[in-house]
Amino acid sequence: MTETTETTELTKLTELTKITELTELTELTKMTELICVVCPKGCRLRYDEANGFAVSGNLCQRGEEYGRAELQNPTRVITSTVRVAGGTHSRCPVKTERPIPKDKIMDAMRLLGGLWLTAPVPEGHTVVEDICGTGICFITTRGIAPAEEGG
Repeated sequence: MTETTETTELTKLTELTKITELTELTELTKMTELICVVCPKGCRLRYDEANGFAVSGNLCQRGEEYGRAELQNPTRVITSTVRVAGGTHSRCPVKTERPIPKDKIMDAMRLLGGLWLTAPVPEGHTVVEDICGTGICFITTRGIAPAEEGG
């Protein structure tokens, strides 16, 4: 090899080593960023996954709790509607009584797809029990009265 070729190869090796070291450093200090939605402040949270999800950027304890839960076990409250027969409204709003695991949302929504309620429907009525084995129910969030005859 010529001296120029050796210099080029050494430069490539040096660059590759720097990239490898940077990648390893990034993996060691893996940070996840989230925008907190617990309050209107919208803090930019940073979580260090390598250090037990240590948090920075939060202005209150609730933000730290939100982010840790969002990264380790994300959950959501589902809101939707169900068809109603014989009521003053054709659909009744429903929601999960508590948040359910995010990975169960699509299966939970499928449960509502073919469901019909018959008026009268009271507010707080359980529509589906034990959604996808979670122990959480869909409940109505509004009562639906029966439609008036002939009206």
